[in-house]
Amino acid sequence: MFEEKNLADWTGKAAVPPARILVIDDSRSVRELLLLHLRSAGYDVLGAEDAVEAGKLIVERPPDLLIVDINMPYMSGIEFVAALRADPEVSGIPVIFLSSREDVAQEARRLGPVACLTKPAAADRLLEIVALHLPR
Repeated sequence: MFEEKNLADWTGKAAVPPARILVIDDSRSVRELLLLHLRSAGYDVLGAEDAVEAGKLIVERPPDLLIVDINMPYMSGIEFVAALRADPEVSGIPVIFLSSREDVAQEARRLGPVACLTKPAAADRLLEIVALHLPR
């Protein structure tokens, strides 16, 4: 009766895939809450518990934006982003730092344009900052 058609068939424009966001936080509950909010807003979201897992995901499925906790095992969020900034292939990925510390903004800004949110971040504020920093 009706043929299945994709969005591009109806509008004449190619459908744009959702932006991919990688959330890196060693707290499972914080990570899952962030994933829930971001997915509900329509983003393609990946989660990693530390810099090692995040590094693998960045290679396998490059994100459009990173949300990074400051205090993590193996290396801090600051150290992780500093390492990313040294790699030309991923140095331009926008970063939002998430921390329970209020004094990280100045330390984080030396890594280039970044945003900083203090935990607990309100969902509406998080989504506002994400939208501002996505390259699309």
